[in-house]
Amino acid sequence: MYLTMFLSSVGFSIVIMSVWPYLQKIDPTADASFLGWIIASYSIGQMVASPLFGLWSNYRPRREPLVISTAISVAANCLYAYVHVPHAHNKYYMLTARALVGFGAGNVAVVRSYIAGATSLTERTSAMANTSACQAVGFILGPVFQTCFTLIGEEGVTWKFLCLQLNMYTTPVLFGALLGVINIILIFAIFREHRVDDMGRQYKSINSDGEGSDVLDQNTEEGSIDHVAVVALNILFFVILFVFAVFETIATPLTMDMYSWTRKEAVFYNGIILSVIGIESVIVFMVVKTLSKKTGERAILHAGLLIVLVGFFILLPWGKKLPNIQWQEIKNNSIPRTAPSEMLAPYWSLPELQLPANHTAEPVGCPVTQSWCLNTPMIYLAQYISSDVLIGLGYPVCNVMSYTLYSKVLGPKPQGVYMGWLTASGSGARILGPVFVSQIYTHLGPRWAFSLICGVVVVSLLLLEVVYKRLIAFSVRYGRMQEENC
Repeated sequence: MYLTMFLSSVGFSIVIMSVWPYLQKIDPTADASFLGWIIASYSIGQMVASPLFGLWSNYRPRREPLVISTAISVAANCLYAYVHVPHAHNKYYMLTARALVGFGAGNVAVVRSYIAGATSLTERTSAMANTSACQAVGFILGPVFQTCFTLIGEEGVTWKFLCLQLNMYTTPVLFGALLGVINIILIFAIFREHRVDDMGRQYKSINSDGEGSDVLDQNTEEGSIDHVAVVALNILFFVILFVFAVFETIATPLTMDMYSWTRKEAVFYNGIILSVIGIESVIVFMVVKTLSKKTGERAILHAGLLIVLVGFFILLPWGKKLPNIQWQEIKNNSIPRTAPSEMLAPYWSLPELQLPANHTAEPVGCPVTQSWCLNTPMIYLAQYISSDVLIGLGYPVCNVMSYTLYSKVLGPKPQGVYMGWLTASGSGARILGPVFVSQIYTHLGPRWAFSLICGVVVVSLLLLEVVYKRLIAFSVRYGRMQEENC
């Protein structure tokens, strides 16, 4: 299951950097807004599929949804490799391929529900942390593989009898398909069903429809799930993934606006920063396994949200220094970044500042079309780096603790459907996060965007306080175990 999570995340991230140039190559009619739909289609597919695969795993052997979902991802990756073949509407074929890859990734709910059912309460946090660590390593290594495949080049090799182009855009997805095939083989060869109660005693049945249910099954499953706690954790998980999606989305435009980085510099430097954050996350996943045994998951979740809040609060613009305005940068590259009075020049003076048609320099700085650039202080690089470090610390803590608490609240009953809803709420957050930040940041600026994010995190902290005492394990709630043991 750890390997399934790793291969699934590699299959997603291995193409994410090349989607835009490949889209421009195969279909010149596609614009940046359509790219947004292609990126979002993965999360939409996952959001739809997660509850379905979760329900399936509740009543049938989990091998079935795991194999079918992985096979869908393999087929979708092969479709992506052939989106250049049709003579028209290529962008819609790419959209379909990415949506199907996301649909296949709905097996995350099956993986998490299996791990929840195969571990005792004392093992749960460690297992969930390992799962998230494997997923994070996959997201880190995906772009690394993509970078290696760029050596093939845009033209690459063409196999005419297969109508297949092996280039820097198609080879990564075919590699992802190969990983999927290996995953299916391993599921058949190695995977076995296993289910225990909260105290680690093995069940005879592997799901709620299994035969041979004994007294242990009946006794340990008595009692109802605390649905208030379930809904609260879904909301908290949505917020956690929402703010991290905002953080990922805002990184490139923010650094281009504030530090006058070119597109290439922004992608390169932010790629390095995100890689470091990924490594930081893996370390955090390992540390929380030990820390949770001393303090408990609820306290760590609370601390994680506070760290994320501080991270976004640091990003609020302070001081008097304004960012470099893009149109003045074009007119005179020697203009300083400190805000002189002429930066407030009227808009009617803009037409005379246009570059000549034969000028090839990429305009840099904060575009004057974003009116807030003229009066919002810049965010210093030290602020940005400090925020990166804090969010990279707080996000993995919140991610693991919310999954762990959720699985403990649900108890020993099969968790496929509930894990599906949790995964779906996270997918919804990854869809809405980029839409929110693109609108608020572009029209109102970073001060409004990050203030609203801080407000959302504060509300989630208040929600956590309200339900704090309800976030206890199912077995503890019904007096079958002592809280200090789980």
